[in-house]
Amino acid sequence: MKVSSRILLKKLLELFKNLPKLHRRIIIVSSCFLLLLLIIPSSDESLDVEDIQVGKRIQVSLPEEIVPKGTTPKQSALPQRNITKANNKVITEQLPSLAKTASVQNDGSLVSGKLEKKVKIQDSLEKLAQLSWQTVKVRSGDSLALILKRLGFSAQTTYAVSTAKGKESKLLKKLNVGDKLRIASNEEQQLAALEYPLSRTDTLFINLVGDSYQSHRETKQVEIRESFSYGTINSSFWNAGVSAGLNDGQIINFANIFGWDIDFALDIREGDSFHITYEKKYVEGEYIGTGNVLAAEITNQGEVFQAIRFTDDEYYSPDGRSMRKAFLRAPVNFKYISSSFKPKRFHPVQKRWKAHKGIDYAAKRGTPVVAAGNGKVTHAGYSKYNGYYVFIQHGNGIVTKYLHFYKRAAVKKGQRVKQGQTIGYVGATGLAAGPHLHYEFLLHGVHRNPRTVKLPDARPIAKKYKKEFSLLAAKRLEALSGAQNALLSTQASDIATND
Repeated sequence: MKVSSRILLKKLLELFKNLPKLHRRIIIVSSCFLLLLLIIPSSDESLDVEDIQVGKRIQVSLPEEIVPKGTTPKQSALPQRNITKANNKVITEQLPSLAKTASVQNDGSLVSGKLEKKVKIQDSLEKLAQLSWQTVKVRSGDSLALILKRLGFSAQTTYAVSTAKGKESKLLKKLNVGDKLRIASNEEQQLAALEYPLSRTDTLFINLVGDSYQSHRETKQVEIRESFSYGTINSSFWNAGVSAGLNDGQIINFANIFGWDIDFALDIREGDSFHITYEKKYVEGEYIGTGNVLAAEITNQGEVFQAIRFTDDEYYSPDGRSMRKAFLRAPVNFKYISSSFKPKRFHPVQKRWKAHKGIDYAAKRGTPVVAAGNGKVTHAGYSKYNGYYVFIQHGNGIVTKYLHFYKRAAVKKGQRVKQGQTIGYVGATGLAAGPHLHYEFLLHGVHRNPRTVKLPDARPIAKKYKKEFSLLAAKRLEALSGAQNALLSTQASDIATND
């Protein structure tokens, strides 16, 4: 008996650890409340402890009105309690503490409300201990219905789970290949619980409560730590970023921050350097990935560019000027420029000399092309020479043109687009020798070099936030400078040690 009790206790503890955080809190609070009820002494009119014997059942004679017919009221075991024919009010007046913590049963006995709560908690824990869990990995073509059918659950169960109370249950309709579901069934072979990790921080819980399912979402707290990286460019900015320990997303984000001022395909030189302060995310002490770039600096051909991230998620120079311009310098992430803006160029397909009124950005087929600025699509179609193309009309007499798409995105004539919105994908349709984007920039009908034309600035930081931003910028730049000095000191120490 002792062994089975230990096994049951062990299972209950293991199950308790696997319960959702909300359920664990409810059980702990309920247990503490029950403990308080058990240890708090009763009032003066409660039963005398010395008159109660362990294991002996105490009965109270009840009024005839509530005693079932054919049943003879038994004498009370309470000492000197004068309980005769009366109504419920009399009983409550004579035994106030007992009436508050007890309920009358059909057989005339009284059961403690405290004991009822304790029994309910024990019953809940025993039911949880009897759940059988299994983990399922989402396969290609899977849906919640197919997964639950494989596990032997009915279509009615699938419907009940997918329509569980709570707005989060709809997330089960968007399962991704490779996702994992934890599903539990009870002794009656009902689906009693389902856990669906949505990310490293969020988990969807579906639980059977009574005769229906309820859903809720739990989010783990993310700890943010600041980190610093430094790099010197020897071959390309991309390679330097990788060597500095940055991931693909961080490298692209860094380039986008300074993309209005620096052409990362043509302007970068050997010996250029960069510094970056960024967030690292941790959940329960475990590293889960990087966050925002907080501050960045790049030295390009001797000129220093700095950017600070503010609370509006935008980047500004230390004096409050927006790093974002009204137009992107290059609307595509490219490998190199295959043909620059020239008044006279030998066409590789037509085999004749003619003006090249734009820039050709060589890139992998299918690379997304974005709108260089906010505007309205004036042309979107296909022609023999342009292939798939899109023209956008912007304010102040500016028009941008994008040619030779592999295919257009879901944009059409008359549609308004925003800066950075994908409008097509790099290809070689029309008169093109290979995959590239042909990009043109026109001002009042005159072609201008997209790389050298002066681009209008976006709005600076609002005056009411200028003081707050200045304090933040000073803090970020001080952190950058401190990290740089620490790095230089470490490098100098290493050199001295090697010498």
